[in-house]
Amino acid sequence: MTKETQSALLNALEALTRLPRSARKWMVFGFDCLLCLIAAWVAFALRLGEWPHDLHALLILTATTLLFWTVIAWPTGLYRNLIRFSGARASGRLFYACALLGIPLTIIFGFIQIDGVPRTIAVLHPIIFFLLMLFLRLSLRFVVSDYLHLARGRTEERRRLLIYGAGRGGQQLANSLRQEPHLVLVGYIDDDERLSNQQLDGITVWHSSILDSVLEERRVDEVVLAIPSALRVRRREIVEALQARKIRVRMLPGIGQLIDGHFAVSDIRDVQVEDLLGRDAVAPNELLMGRSLLSKNVLVTGAGGSIGSELCRQIIHSRPKRLILVEQSEYFLYAIEGELRRLALAEGCEVELIPELADVADRDSVFRIFRRWQPETVYHAAAYKHVPLVESNPIAGMRNNIFSTLYCALAAEAVGVRRFILVSTDKAVRPTNIMGASKRVCELILQARAQEQNKTLFTMVRFGNVLGSSGSVVPLFKQQIAAGGPVTITHREVTRYFMTIPEASQLVIQAGGMAEGGEVFVLDMGQPVLIRDLAETMVKLSGLSVCDATTPEGDIEIVEVGLRPGEKLYEELLIGHNPAPTVHSRIMQAREAVHPWNSLSDILEDLTDYLRHGDASEALSILYKLVPEYNRPAYEAAAQ
Repeated sequence: MTKETQSALLNALEALTRLPRSARKWMVFGFDCLLCLIAAWVAFALRLGEWPHDLHALLILTATTLLFWTVIAWPTGLYRNLIRFSGARASGRLFYACALLGIPLTIIFGFIQIDGVPRTIAVLHPIIFFLLMLFLRLSLRFVVSDYLHLARGRTEERRRLLIYGAGRGGQQLANSLRQEPHLVLVGYIDDDERLSNQQLDGITVWHSSILDSVLEERRVDEVVLAIPSALRVRRREIVEALQARKIRVRMLPGIGQLIDGHFAVSDIRDVQVEDLLGRDAVAPNELLMGRSLLSKNVLVTGAGGSIGSELCRQIIHSRPKRLILVEQSEYFLYAIEGELRRLALAEGCEVELIPELADVADRDSVFRIFRRWQPETVYHAAAYKHVPLVESNPIAGMRNNIFSTLYCALAAEAVGVRRFILVSTDKAVRPTNIMGASKRVCELILQARAQEQNKTLFTMVRFGNVLGSSGSVVPLFKQQIAAGGPVTITHREVTRYFMTIPEASQLVIQAGGMAEGGEVFVLDMGQPVLIRDLAETMVKLSGLSVCDATTPEGDIEIVEVGLRPGEKLYEELLIGHNPAPTVHSRIMQAREAVHPWNSLSDILEDLTDYLRHGDASEALSILYKLVPEYNRPAYEAAAQ
């Protein structure tokens, strides 16, 4: 075969693989119709000992077979993944469908006499039809997949890939890999000893205990984790072991993240730090999730922020009657409204979405929104959370955090809101910065209002850092690594608690469902993480190495820049001790003293005056009075 002919053939085959899936299905179905006619011809010839002359009987058999084949084959999914057809399992499905086909044919041609059609044709025809279709599919697999592998492999380097996980996801991925000319699947690794040395569609499964020897002997370039249900701790162990051998690691997403529930090469993605940190998900308590949301008017402040937007997504799943999105950023409000409309449509959720562009630190705006929409449940997530920015802008920080909470709480009481949930932070515990102290005042306000006789149940939910939120170290480290470093940390001993945004949001909603009034709920954040360890993990996940004293030839340096104003070495979640358990294993209730509203309201009036006149010094003095445990930074104390 000349190079020109080979190139033309390869281009034609690649064009075939790029055809829409529906076009490939109909193309193969057309071939099957032709094979059905051929099978009928051959069946008659075998039965009669000569080529058939009765075209009428031949057409009756063919038409009847195609009618029942269409009814059987399409619903059972035989026309999915045609070019990836391979192995005993796929052949078994095809045989099973042909066996089903034989039942109506036997009834029609075996028991009900049709002129010109022998009874044994009902048995012969499905068998011949099966063999012809099997031949067609194996030919497609070889020509379109294997031939492309061989031809492209001569001129292009092919990466040798190992799949970790021989379950359904791994096997679906293996079938998809047959279409990829640049990848060679060398086998599976699995923790299940029962699969050791087994063959799955001709591919060997090795036990994970001999991973080292498999990597070396098979010259593996890359490992794909196809273990979507594995615990995070196990996933972390595997990734760390492979990183130590300088093997690239990628992974398949969880089955719930797929549109059609099937894995393909395009689903492979790099391992993210979120895949390794945090805890394994616990199924939410649907009763607690729906108690505050189902068929209710729900309002979320800060709806476009990291936590607020995820709260809105989770709320949509619980089918509220109306969701009011309050956000002061036009762009974020536009983005989250559009996303939620698409999500509601996909979920079949008939929810009324109300976008409100407003500053929740403006009393008149807050009361106008609450009076107009009459919410029954409120999640107050709007706040300034960036510690250095609030430290540099104390007036704006205190005004936004404290008075948005105060005005929303008073408006909630005025219109009879049933549940009001404040999204708080671990930085409110023995704060060392203005942001944390201001959030502690927010908690004090709600605790005090909860003591008053009113319909609204006020509650607070306190938790630590969430992975991927705005201002989190995770996106910052990603940017620094992409730029070639250095990665900056403030101190090598800094630790933080981390939780994924979806888990935090679900727990906030469930804690709100438990509210009886005045509680401070604290989320179980798991184990704290050294920020330096986090930075090293992210560097390695990027396929790079850390440059330090032991490995001066490394790619990315990690540099300490010193603690920022108001920053702690470690965070706390409890002011008191011995938190009380709740009905949810990851939600605790703190036991803390409460300030009476009468004394608190007078101090807040003074704070309002100082903030209105821009007197930061006096405003901070009020903050120290409200939060006596606020440990003012040394540089600030020296300036007094």
